[in-house]
Amino acid sequence: MSEHRVTRPIHRAVLCSVWVAVFVASTFFHSDANAGEADATLFESKIASLLIRRCVECHNDEKASGGLSLTSREKLLAGGESGPAIVPGDPDESYLLQRVVDGDMPPEKRGRSQQLPDDEAELFRTWIERGASWTDGRVLDIYEMTTDVRGGRDWWSLQRVERPSVPEVDTSSRVANAIDTFVLARLETAGMQPAPPADKRTLIRRAYFDVTGLPPSPEEIDAFEHDESESAYEHLVDRLLASPHFGERWARFWLDLVRFAETCGYERDQVKPGVWKYRDWVIDSINDDKPYDRFVTEQLAGDEIPDRSEQSVIATGFLRVGTWNDEPNDPQEYKYERLEDVIHTTSTAFLGLTIKCARCHQHKFDPISQTDYYRMGSVFWAGFIPPGSGKLLGGPNSEQLGLDVFGWTDRAREPEALHLLKKGDPHRPGPVVEPAHLSFVSALAGPYQAAPEDATTSHRRLQLARWIVDERNPLTARVLVNRLWQHHFGRALVRSPNNFGFKGEQPTHPELLDWLAAEFVSGGWKTKRMHKLMLMSETYRQASVHPLHDEYAERDFANRLWWRAERRRLDAESLRDAMLATSGELDVRPGGPSFHPNISADALEGLSKKSGDWKASPAEDRRRRSIYMFSKRSLLSPLMTTFDFCDTTLPCGRRDVTTVAPQALALLNNEFVHERSAALSRRVATQPGTDSIDRVRVAWRLALGRNPRPTEEQAAIAHLDQQRKHFAARMSSQTKSGDVFSSSDVDELALASLCHVLINTNEFIYVD
Repeated sequence: MSEHRVTRPIHRAVLCSVWVAVFVASTFFHSDANAGEADATLFESKIASLLIRRCVECHNDEKASGGLSLTSREKLLAGGESGPAIVPGDPDESYLLQRVVDGDMPPEKRGRSQQLPDDEAELFRTWIERGASWTDGRVLDIYEMTTDVRGGRDWWSLQRVERPSVPEVDTSSRVANAIDTFVLARLETAGMQPAPPADKRTLIRRAYFDVTGLPPSPEEIDAFEHDESESAYEHLVDRLLASPHFGERWARFWLDLVRFAETCGYERDQVKPGVWKYRDWVIDSINDDKPYDRFVTEQLAGDEIPDRSEQSVIATGFLRVGTWNDEPNDPQEYKYERLEDVIHTTSTAFLGLTIKCARCHQHKFDPISQTDYYRMGSVFWAGFIPPGSGKLLGGPNSEQLGLDVFGWTDRAREPEALHLLKKGDPHRPGPVVEPAHLSFVSALAGPYQAAPEDATTSHRRLQLARWIVDERNPLTARVLVNRLWQHHFGRALVRSPNNFGFKGEQPTHPELLDWLAAEFVSGGWKTKRMHKLMLMSETYRQASVHPLHDEYAERDFANRLWWRAERRRLDAESLRDAMLATSGELDVRPGGPSFHPNISADALEGLSKKSGDWKASPAEDRRRRSIYMFSKRSLLSPLMTTFDFCDTTLPCGRRDVTTVAPQALALLNNEFVHERSAALSRRVATQPGTDSIDRVRVAWRLALGRNPRPTEEQAAIAHLDQQRKHFAARMSSQTKSGDVFSSSDVDELALASLCHVLINTNEFIYVD
């Protein structure tokens, strides 16, 4: 018994000890697990972002500054040229932290300190002190997330387009389609209302210039103003979209984007034979409402598609309409310059990204690696013909194309390898880069497939085209609908239409942009239905003047909420065409070789061959639409450049709109303007009515599409009287010299002066 009683307390003590141990151990392990969880959360929520933002830019696998890469825990612990970077658990012995605290890291940038704020440095210290936990298998990538210094693969424009829900609004009377609900929702949130609807005359003039680039006739204005049917405006829009002039107008915007001109540039500036056929292909494609995915594919790979035709090969002129130097100082370097031009044009026009920035280094602001640049470059590399083949102008001849057209083909099933260039230097080749889809669209990443066995080309361009128009590509549809919006509404939803990257502007209405992009793709990539959708919206039809303009302008000067329509000056082509249409001289013949405008002797002085290098077309040909004007890179029409005609060497997504003194001087003094004024006066003189009031009213209707106001009539008659006296006096002095003039000559000159005044008015030059 006693033995049993002695042993019992011992068992109790042992059991108590075991229980305490288990309790302590379980508490310890539970706390340790919590700590581990906390450390993992700290790494993912704070440290990973900190390293990506502040360190990995220079310390990555491709650019390991000081031999140190911080993309994984193993590489962090391995350290670099200065030894281990950190000692887990001991921040005071961690060299990397010392450099951070001392302000040496991150290093100065452009003379400005990049020192970490105290809270970030302390966060780094805490992490090291806790053991520098790192998620298993986690590899950091500077492109994975957007930070305050660059965009990542999570940047808004690189996310797949998802159709958003259409918001509900209170002002349903101002809703014609979904566009209006997105715009009104923002206005209502801001406590604002859209401008009242534009009057019919304003609306028809706006629609005509937007869709066709031409003014409506007085008869067309009258018919629209007197049509009281609910479908009057829709019928007008349908008729304009069906007009052949629609393609002529909208092709110009695309030609700006692809840096179209008909000569090579540089000193010789040779003519590109037959390149006008590419211009006509663009016009016809737009008029035919060719689906945009097909429009893209033919331009990049019209020679590689299964149903190849002469027209699809003409479309590949897109790749050849840039500049061409047949005598570069360094032919090898020039091949890479041409490659850069094609990459830049392709990525800008279709993707709205500045990929060419990655030729020499990783893109500074967008998730585009240098490898990505050369991946795209490998698509075009086989098509580059070395300088020295002057007659080829940098591309294949008719025999190589199989057709007598100006196009592109590479004729190499397995092209020469393309090397990544260190710092973009052709004389410092790096590793070979295999063609692959660009990595910033993760859903579409992957290598290119080998060309089919029976192929005569690499089929790389066809694969690039299909990648661009894949429904999963987040950029293509967004970029295109944004361009359409810009040209209809005066400004784009993303007001940097060629840059959807980190340094571009954010969309004013991101949900609307995505809704339009989704609608575009679901509608079979058809552009005319998108034009109609925009034109039919109440947002498009509102006036450019708002009753609360001063108040609203204080709150939203840039009109980012679209509370009014934008007043716009006619671009160079529309202004010239409007003069010809108003004077009754416009030649509407479509297509064919371009006409050469008349260039003044002063403008020809800059040419090496002067007047011998330029011969104007016959007068009747020079009255065609401006899109058919021959564009010589070294000699663009001075009248057109004065009114902001685009640079023909780079993709132009949005022209400058300047207001400068030479514009007023050109309209007052240019020979072309005076000829149109005289032609308009002759047209006025042929209309019924012979007295001054009749002629003033006819002139007003032809030039401005309306009758003059009483005060305008009085001023116009006074002007005619004054000009008659002026010209009569001048003719009287000339008569003494033997010349004979009549009163009708005086009347004609006076009327031409009045017509000249009308062409110079803001009402003629601007669209409300």
